[in-house]
Amino acid sequence: MRRRGSVVAVTALSGLLCLAAVAADSRWHPEVARLPQAAAAAGRTAPGDSLGPAGTALFFREDWRETPPETPLTQAHVANPDLILTVHGPGRLGLKKSHHPQPADDPYYVWSGEAPGNWAISLRHRSQWVDLSGPARIRWRSKQSGFRQLRIVLKLATGAWLVSEQSDGETADWHVQEFPVASLKWRKLDIDRILEMAPGGSPDLSRVEEIGCTDLMVGGGSLACSRLDWIEVYGRPIPR
Repeated sequence: MRRRGSVVAVTALSGLLCLAAVAADSRWHPEVARLPQAAAAAGRTAPGDSLGPAGTALFFREDWRETPPETPLTQAHVANPDLILTVHGPGRLGLKKSHHPQPADDPYYVWSGEAPGNWAISLRHRSQWVDLSGPARIRWRSKQSGFRQLRIVLKLATGAWLVSEQSDGETADWHVQEFPVASLKWRKLDIDRILEMAPGGSPDLSRVEEIGCTDLMVGGGSLACSRLDWIEVYGRPIPR
């Protein structure tokens, strides 16, 4: 009887450990469970939450305000009070914060379908740079159509702009894409025209001022566009 009781206790303990693992995993995957209610409403988690590899902290998350669709995209659509939005390029005035009543779980997202030219968006923390060297990563939830390939845009503390050669292309539905920053290759970016230029070599990413995205193309309606639901940046904050 004592042995049977021990087996039951071990089984119960194993079940509890499995539940704990699932709960922890839900913080990594917004598809499984969104951020806690208060944090989700603000579009961010608590500063310094350690969610990434090797203790990398969540530097910021932006999930956009749940407001009616509008053109152009402006600072009023930014949910995280620590972030400043800049919209770049000849197509900037056509960028839209979109949402549809159906399906019921349709997110509030940035949409490029009406951009009349190349565009980019970037987000800057009000008081900090971020160190994106080492184990840093960038994650987002997006949905592209047509030939659109969504790429990471960075502004370094030196003022130089970069765009990633790696990208996130067409999918049938929303999905989460993760970019380990150390593995990315870069091109210099003409931020006025939103055009890729010469290879960026091995840039120093220890002080990054702005992070965002572009697909380097004009909008082509629903059949040829980029959609960004949310973006997360994991790295080490550096006071400015």
